[in-house]
Order: sequence, then structure tokens, then C-alpha cells
Amino acid sequence: MKHTVTLANGAVVPALGQGTWYLGENRAQRQQEIEGIRQGIAAGMTLIDTAEMYGSGAAEDMLGEALSTEDRSKLYLVSKVLPGNAGGKRMRRALMGSLERMGQQYLDLYLYHWRGNYSLEETVSCLEELRAEGLIRAWGVSNFDIDDMEELWAIPEGRNCQVNQVLYHTGSRGIEYSLLPWMRKNQVALMAYCPLAQAGSLRSGLFSNKTLQSIAEAHHATVPQILLAWNIRDGHTIAIPRSSRAEHTLANAGADQITLSVEELQAIDRVYPKPTHKEYLDMQ
Repeated sequence: MKHTVTLANGAVVPALGQGTWYLGENRAQRQQEIEGIRQGIAAGMTLIDTAEMYGSGAAEDMLGEALSTEDRSKLYLVSKVLPGNAGGKRMRRALMGSLERMGQQYLDLYLYHWRGNYSLEETVSCLEELRAEGLIRAWGVSNFDIDDMEELWAIPEGRNCQVNQVLYHTGSRGIEYSLLPWMRKNQVALMAYCPLAQAGSLRSGLFSNKTLQSIAEAHHATVPQILLAWNIRDGHTIAIPRSSRAEHTLANAGADQITLSVEELQAIDRVYPKPTHKEYLDMQ
């Protein structure tokens, strides 16, 4: 992969990875999904994101089979712990369950999926214990807004957070107002889920937008590839598009070869403007 992101701990990861939301839930599609994951890895999309929540472990189980033939040293594996498991002995049990389903000895990155009832201090303490034991190499958070990040930063070990995973695409740029500048200042990488607006009404009109279509034609590319190229344009963002088919995964990987010009980025800004005020995090 030409585009990479360097985390605060020095880890270098591909800017384009693979998401697994909704994968593993249909047995009839299992082999197709496995092939998609493997083809993506071969194309350089070696960062793979999943969660214990996805299909109640089904996505992790599918990944376990998909990764059984792969060189672990070349992968960067990410999973997430549910809020109800983010403290006490429950986090360790949750992590061990994820590792068992995936057939792995450790995770490269473990994310706190969203805030729950456990205090941040307890969650951070549990994450640090798992890191000290080598069961995870690093940790981060997901769906944290700026007030959550500031609270996390007030905890001394909270500053070991490497990543914040939130929804981000051309049709959802609210994080650019305050959250993203804060993350840049504090060296917290952005991991963008649904970079192709695959969930909810925010997708409306994106793929038929004339400006995006014109830019795609200029690059002999597709609109989804332009959306991904836009997402990873700054060297600080990891996009994790989800695909259940190898051909779509390989098309996503092709976005790594696209560099948008200043004029093209300005044209996108005109049709999908930057935020002018604080907005709540989009979730779909």
C-alpha cells in the first residue's frame, strides 16, 4: 500500500483496511467472504477490523478461518470490546473469547466500542493490564467525541490511546470542526468506519453526485474509489470499507493509487462543505 498511517507508538499501518460489520452472519456467503478477506490481504489491505458485537462473534469466527492460511506477522488485527465487558474480569474474558474465535494469540489493537457504565479509569486500567501481558499490542476507543477524549486525556495512562474510530465520509464531516483538530494535536489517529456511507440515510446522493462522478472519470476510477481516496487524503486517517465480495474488495484497494489534486479537493468541499459549527457524532 502506498498510503500508510504512523500511529503514536510507531506502528505503521495501511491507510486502507478491511471492515467486517455484518460479515459472518450468512453461512451461504461464508466462503465468498473468506475469499474477499484473503484477496484484500494479498492486495495490501492487511489491517482488518472486527468486533465481538458483529454477529455476536460470527465475524470473528469467519475471520479465524480466513486468517488460518495467512502470515500473522504481516497482519494488523483490530477488535472491539462491548461497553458491558469493558471493566473488571469481564474484559479479559471478552478478549480471550475474541482471540479464540479468531485463532490468535494477541491483537494489534483493541478498541473500547463505545462508552458504557464502567468508569474510564477502570476501562483504561484493564486495557493497560492486557497490554502489559502482551495480549494486545495497543488500544484505542470508538465513538468518542471531543468531550470524551478530553476526559480520557485527563487520565495519565489514557494518553496511550492510539486511535479513535468514528463514522467519517464526504457526507458526514462534522468531526472536522473540533474533534479531528484535537486528535491531530494529540496524535490520535482517525479510523473511519463506513467510509462509503454504507449505513443509513447519509449515503443518499453520494454515488450519483455529478462532481464526484466527474472526478472519478478523470481518474478512470469509480465514485467509491474517489470516496476512499478522499478519506485517506491526509496521511492520518485509516479507512475500513466493508465488502463481502473479492471483486469489491480489490476495487477498494485500487483507491490507494489515487491522489486527488488540490482543485479536486476544493470541488468536493463545495458540494460537501466543511462544518461551520459543532455537530454530534453521526452513527449511521
